[in-house]
Amino acid sequence: MSASTEPDSLNRYARQSILAEIGVEGQRRLSRSAVAVIGCGALGTNIANSMVRAGVGRVRIIDRDFVELSNLQRQVLFDEEDSKQRLPKAIAAALKLRRINSQVLVEAVVTDIHPGNVEQMINDVDLVLDGTDNFETRFLINDACVKLNVPWIYGAVIATVGMTLPIIPHQTPCFRCLLSGLPPAGSTPTCDTAGVLGTTAAIIAALEVTEALKLLTGKVEALQRKLYYVDVWNGVTERLEISKEGSLCPTCDLGQFDFLEARAGSRLTSLCGHDAVQISLEHETEISFLQLAERLRSVGQVSFNAYLLRFSVDSYEFFMFPNGRTIIKGCTDPAAARTLFARYIGM
Repeated sequence: MSASTEPDSLNRYARQSILAEIGVEGQRRLSRSAVAVIGCGALGTNIANSMVRAGVGRVRIIDRDFVELSNLQRQVLFDEEDSKQRLPKAIAAALKLRRINSQVLVEAVVTDIHPGNVEQMINDVDLVLDGTDNFETRFLINDACVKLNVPWIYGAVIATVGMTLPIIPHQTPCFRCLLSGLPPAGSTPTCDTAGVLGTTAAIIAALEVTEALKLLTGKVEALQRKLYYVDVWNGVTERLEISKEGSLCPTCDLGQFDFLEARAGSRLTSLCGHDAVQISLEHETEISFLQLAERLRSVGQVSFNAYLLRFSVDSYEFFMFPNGRTIIKGCTDPAAARTLFARYIGM
């Protein structure tokens, strides 16, 4: 099933196909296209909404989390009833989107993206759109997309700041050209500790979707091949060149897929009998408990000494060691533990 291009159906997209930039043939190309939206939060809901309304033939939504009341401020496909039912985000989004455009095949996949499934999730799509909330998943997506030669569009938001970059494997710099490796755990703010303005996500999602439409309609020459940075509160925008001069990228130049082959990132272990999951970082680093505690105090209770940081929020307790190893009590699902770690600690 895909979005139809019969006359009645094309009428749905008349205001879009009349654009010289899209045209009727561009609309037909959209109807034959398939995309994967990884992450269905503030970015992902806006992206999926626009993809379905634009008439992309098949939209796969992949997310590991469920709807909570605090999501509704910025995640545009959810409502209070979804929160009350604790629906998985991918399911709730798909139900809404199928009512918006029944001509589009909307697939909901409730899973945690990891090295064992990421290639299967994207090997039959034309484009991957980033709606994730952590660096580790983005490095994993980058590995898989470069390996499979699938274009993807990076996007990120925090507070009032966002950025996006289209990535075409072996034609443009990849994500690892932008960042050489994972930032130290706890060194970067998260939406749960720094907040996020809903309009920031809407703007970055719109920019991602615009670049997606260029790619899917074959207008590759119109791509913005720079990192687009915007601070919506202060009215600042920048376009930054990503240069590869003088250095070889481990991923797109040397073909090293460290995250895909699980040589980098984190390891999760369920601790039987302890109602807990342990997260161990592959590349151990010295955590600044003082800086991390300052960020976490706004959302929960924190205490620490030289050997251990303890953080309590809702029904969960985090126990972090100086090398980044963390035990999350009150959680037995590794996918949920990854979500909690990304939400409060960041990775």
